[in-house]
Amino acid sequence: MLKQFFLLISIAFSSLFCVYAQDEVVMEINGNQVTKSEFLQIYLKNNDDPKFDKTSLDEYMELFKKFKLKVAEAEALGYDTVPKLKRELEGYRKQLALPYLIDSSENKAMVAQAYERLKTQVRASHILLRLKPTASAEDTSKAYFRLMELRERIVNGEDFALIAKSKNSSEDPSVVTNGGDLGFFTAFQMVYPFEEVAYNTAVGETSLPFRTKYGYHILKVTDRRKARGTIKCAHLMVASPAESSAEETASAEKKINEIYELLQDSLTDEKWKNYVLKYSDDPSSNRKGGELPIFGTGTSQRMVPVFEDAAFSIESNGAISKPVKTDYGYHIIRRIEWNDLKSFENMEKELQKRVNKDERSKKTQDVFVDKLKKRYGFIEGDAKYKAWFVENLDSSFFIGNWTTDKLKVDQVMFAIGEKNYRQTEFAKFLRKSFRTGRGKDFQTIVDTQYEQWVKQGVLAYEESMLAEKYPEYKALVQEYHDGIILYEIMSDKVWNKAVKDTTGLKAFYDLQKTKYMWPERVEATVYICATSEVSDKVFKMLKKKKNNSRLILEEINKDSELNLDVKMNKYVQSSTAFLKGKTFLEGRNEGYEFENKYYVVDVSKMLPEMPKELSEIKGAVISDYQNHLETYWMKELVDKYPIKVYDDVLYNLGPNE
Repeated sequence: MLKQFFLLISIAFSSLFCVYAQDEVVMEINGNQVTKSEFLQIYLKNNDDPKFDKTSLDEYMELFKKFKLKVAEAEALGYDTVPKLKRELEGYRKQLALPYLIDSSENKAMVAQAYERLKTQVRASHILLRLKPTASAEDTSKAYFRLMELRERIVNGEDFALIAKSKNSSEDPSVVTNGGDLGFFTAFQMVYPFEEVAYNTAVGETSLPFRTKYGYHILKVTDRRKARGTIKCAHLMVASPAESSAEETASAEKKINEIYELLQDSLTDEKWKNYVLKYSDDPSSNRKGGELPIFGTGTSQRMVPVFEDAAFSIESNGAISKPVKTDYGYHIIRRIEWNDLKSFENMEKELQKRVNKDERSKKTQDVFVDKLKKRYGFIEGDAKYKAWFVENLDSSFFIGNWTTDKLKVDQVMFAIGEKNYRQTEFAKFLRKSFRTGRGKDFQTIVDTQYEQWVKQGVLAYEESMLAEKYPEYKALVQEYHDGIILYEIMSDKVWNKAVKDTTGLKAFYDLQKTKYMWPERVEATVYICATSEVSDKVFKMLKKKKNNSRLILEEINKDSELNLDVKMNKYVQSSTAFLKGKTFLEGRNEGYEFENKYYVVDVSKMLPEMPKELSEIKGAVISDYQNHLETYWMKELVDKYPIKVYDDVLYNLGPNE
């Protein structure tokens, strides 16, 4: 939600340009000035088609003032000093810094590698033994050698899937159903270390054990093929989950086959959408023609292999597949659009962003750190200062109780630029790693942690100068700073307050009750029939007082699952298309046709106009109450923080200024 919130408050940007000495002031708030160049930059950044007429500038200034008032109040109340929010901002700041802390040439090579891998799909099976990052050397060794034993059996000809599913083998929960088979994948669809091994293992070969953040794996590459590109498709699904009875599964299969036969005759976009809306059991897609996210080469979206294979086997846009069975049910898939892999030139920027966010970026940092050391004059301290830790660590280290009481002089272990890093700082860093050191000797612990500490220190030094070197980075950090504290104060003063203040909410609802009215409604059971003959039959069954909807449904659908559908609800007649303009009486009503369907409406009660209960309309009431709270809060802020807008400057912000 926070990221969505940043979009809503996109006016929260700091100036990207230097403020000149003669820069005019366009606004003052609580003594703080906003200059013309700063405001103009913000205005241009937040308007794709900027206008400089009085009306447009006034509208934007009103938004800007509200934003500035809220930020001023948040800072006055110390939100920017709250530890939780400071940690959150620090997390975002480090994410924003990552693209600036990589070696550009190495990074380009990683982008090129990713593109080459996108051209080929690899199919692999794996066995996973889970390990926490803090696992002891003993546990790590056990996992490694256990996988080596399993690998030897596989190399000697035993079936990979049987071994993967056997006792004391793979700890990937999906192994029960897939035997370790992960299907086909390309770059970015697995964690990078896994991808790296998969693309460097020949078909039919089984890798040596390797480590990812999930634990130790071995994998066997079972196939390679040219990447199939990306596909956008839609589906119509008849639900039949794995726990369905044989009778339910047979009914679902019969229904999907009937729908398939009907769709084959003169399939149009309109017909497809109507059938999906009418029959599909996927609530996330049935109101948008069954459309699914794009999947295939390089996308983050993956489908189960049988679904993907069926989708990519469809030869033309608009065509459909035969019914396909997955663990979720039966599907008819319709191809909307297929695209081959784009050229490198068209994908380079997108790939760059993905590499920067991926584990690949960490691989380039070692090269970058070496360059930074040379650039800023890195100086290594005497080796004896590091050796002191090897000599003075003891068993208390492994339980987190080790101290530096024996340290007589706090020596500099390394220096970069103007910054010195001392032994006490390394000791603090070292103590945090006590869990990862179990089972390792002191020399290994010190060497490993010292290397990480140096790398972290060098990158931190470069990071400390990013705001000075890159104005766009400084602006982004400021944006996140303002966004975080603004989100928090809005939660406290408006959003959460409206939710938690049940007494105030109820009082607000009571005063506004007539705003939330149900119009006249009918409480009814609606029988939606495929033909007029079915409609007549349902009407007659109701006449005989056989008004059990379940029994009627079973009897009518005895020969076809498509004959009848039944819905029970309280309907607003004026806004329900198939009821609008009709006259109904309590009890059964004569059938009628609407948009090629036939309806029989059995009315149990006519409901007069009445206020909606708070429980029925709570979301809308909370939203209105939030607006009410914000309006009064803004009045308080206007009185609290004086604002002065210099209209003569504001109205001269034209492009030639």
